Amino acid sequence: MNSVRVNVSQDGAGDFKTIGDAISSIPPNNTRRVIIAIKPGVYREKIFIPRTLPFLTFLGDWSEPPTITGNDTASVSGNDGKPLRTYQSATVAVDANYFVAINMKFENTAPHVIGTRQEQAVAVRISGTKAAFYNCSFYGDQDTLYDHKGLHYFSNCFIQGSVDFIFGSGRSFYENCHLNSIAKKVASLTAQKRSNSSLASGFSFKDSTITGSGLIYLGRAWGDYSRVVFSYTYMDKIVLPQGWNDWGDQRRDSRVYYGEYKCSGPGANLTGRVTWARVLTDEEARPFIGAYYVEGDTWLISP
Repeated sequence: MNSVRVNVSQDGAGDFKTIGDAISSIPPNNTRRVIIAIKPGVYREKIFIPRTLPFLTFLGDWSEPPTITGNDTASVSGNDGKPLRTYQSATVAVDANYFVAINMKFENTAPHVIGTRQEQAVAVRISGTKAAFYNCSFYGDQDTLYDHKGLHYFSNCFIQGSVDFIFGSGRSFYENCHLNSIAKKVASLTAQKRSNSSLASGFSFKDSTITGSGLIYLGRAWGDYSRVVFSYTYMDKIVLPQGWNDWGDQRRDSRVYYGEYKCSGPGANLTGRVTWARVLTDEEARPFIGAYYVEGDTWLISP
């Protein structure tokens, strides 16, 4: 596929000074990849990429990744005077397919206050399919990464938050990622929303690392058939012995698919795990431990 490159630099040395202006310059329904090369800096912008703009790449500098930052929460009022809610709180929201981000930092700086309602503050919402993130970092508190829907691939990414900081209905593969909790008390790393046994969605984490503060569940069942698998992952002592949470609905215990495979570290001790968690065999783990889990051989491109 042919590609075109535009440059964004806050000092005026590029084609555009803002990421938003660069996106606005792209004609709808473009059929070639547009690489938006973003110079280092802190970009205080709220970014929305509609479905009509597929094949976009955000390309940052490996040694000094640019930051896109915001601080909206679910309770903040939008232009219509109504609360944004979680969906629209995202600093960066991607509805388009075939989105790629390389060497980028995304953040939502709104703090989570324990006991406060509607304080969800999303750094990135990804709702398009066949999206890939390489060497990116995601910083937030409650609901950092809204892995909403579609096929997604994350490689060598850093993801930080406190409550449900990776959540949604996506079918996603996280490889060599660092998951860092800043939970103040007890929280959950994932909240996966698979709602039907026939749906292919779920989160798979391979060769990753879990560290941080507080005490966390690996996942809690936002959906009745929530599916999350960790393989070859180092788990620090912050992981609770139970490992998993059914969100107060015991009917989900027989429906969810929560699996672990050849993980290590003090948090990977299976003594004390809930009885409905799965210790996967080689055969059971195989579908989850490669990019083929997200059909990557048909659409992933080299970063």
